Amino acid sequence: MKDAHGNKLTGRTSWWRFAVLCVPGVAVTAALAIALANGALAASFAVSGQQFKVSASSLDGDGFAQYGSVDRNARGKLIPVAVTAIKTAKMKKLCQSVVTDLPVLGSVSLNLTAGTGKKPVEASDLFVDATQLSGDAGFHKIEIGRDASTLDKGPKGGQGLQDLFGQQADDVHITQLKQTAWATNAGTFRLAGLSMKVNKGTKECF
Repeated sequence: MKDAHGNKLTGRTSWWRFAVLCVPGVAVTAALAIALANGALAASFAVSGQQFKVSASSLDGDGFAQYGSVDRNARGKLIPVAVTAIKTAKMKKLCQSVVTDLPVLGSVSLNLTAGTGKKPVEASDLFVDATQLSGDAGFHKIEIGRDASTLDKGPKGGQGLQDLFGQQADDVHITQLKQTAWATNAGTFRLAGLSMKVNKGTKECF
């Protein structure tokens, strides 16, 4: 493991520690709520009341940034998240799952897979609003502890609020990626070999 002066850093992602640094408590959440009310944070859409799981055997991304933010659901509730923003990304063996509990039927799972063949899933201007992430990660030219409002290596709009913790790198490589998220949005999203299935019972990516 090396320093942040143009050298490579590798290690296992500790998303919980990062989330604690990004959104350290109620005071910060309140500040984010005020900022959102004043239009300082633009929520692109109201998130659902369900988180979903995403896994991939590998992710390779160029232009990487991470920072704390908030999502808002249709009831107006604010939800602290850690945003991963990547200019361009390629993922292999992508899996996405969400489980819904329905009256009479019980648990129903929606599963999506893609990128299981030779062609990977490709995305540009990718934003993932997550509460958990794990995997083995490597970064090139990483900057840790940078003010979130000054991040400039990620996609356009990939910055957080002033004075909050942020980090960025020229590129990122993650294997055995597993994350739980509230929302994902991208400029483009190409799903090679897309397959979607609905199953009774609980069937998740991990």
